[in-house]
Amino acid sequence: MPARDLALLTHAARRAGEIALRYWRRSPKAWEKGDQGPVTEADIAVNDMLQAELRGARPGYGWLSEETPDSLLRQEYECTFIIDPIDGTRAFIAGEQHFSHSLAVAQNGVVTAAVVYLPALDQLYTATQDGPALRDGEPIRCSQKGLADDANILTTKANLAPQLWRGEPPAFRRSFRASLAYRLCLVADGSFDGMITFRDTWEWDIAAGGLIAQRAGASVTDCQGATLRFNSLTAQTPGVLACAPALHSDLRAHINK
Repeated sequence: MPARDLALLTHAARRAGEIALRYWRRSPKAWEKGDQGPVTEADIAVNDMLQAELRGARPGYGWLSEETPDSLLRQEYECTFIIDPIDGTRAFIAGEQHFSHSLAVAQNGVVTAAVVYLPALDQLYTATQDGPALRDGEPIRCSQKGLADDANILTTKANLAPQLWRGEPPAFRRSFRASLAYRLCLVADGSFDGMITFRDTWEWDIAAGGLIAQRAGASVTDCQGATLRFNSLTAQTPGVLACAPALHSDLRAHINK
């Protein structure tokens, strides 16, 4: 079933990219969703297509999406789609390339099939629960660096606040990309050595990328070191730490949690 779900997600992600690119760099209508940031007409158009296509193909699956009002009925399903129609909406509005579509299936809380697609780059990351992580069909692996190896970590400046760490924050190079899903994929393919966010994190941002990074050999947990579970009551996790295994261990020793 994961292979069949992966094929379905891949087809849907490419369709999502076609829709998103019709709006990209063409001043799409945008508005704020309270304290959850911006949304555009492209997010809604992609979400509507994905919901129709994916649930039409799998009517027995639940649905959790950033752009659909949540219903806890999703917890009654064994399998649930976890979807971010456009991850990195601010980047999308700004006309930047690093926005993505994040599509996953979780079965009993565990992600079994995952796709992250960046349509502006035509770059596709995929994984299943028992298969390799792939970028454009080719296997990828995470880096093998530790903290002492000049590690380059994707994170925001806010995550270096002293109170989040035991003593001074550890020394590493810091980089940033807007899409959380893409950050996880950049860890998966070894472009960066890790990513960390301490903020409570929506499941739709990390479900797909988390599996891809994990299948590429990265250690992926919340910031307290616990295994990630999905389709939860709150649809959030207490941060995310995804790194090369040695680096993950090194950072956990410094985190004040």
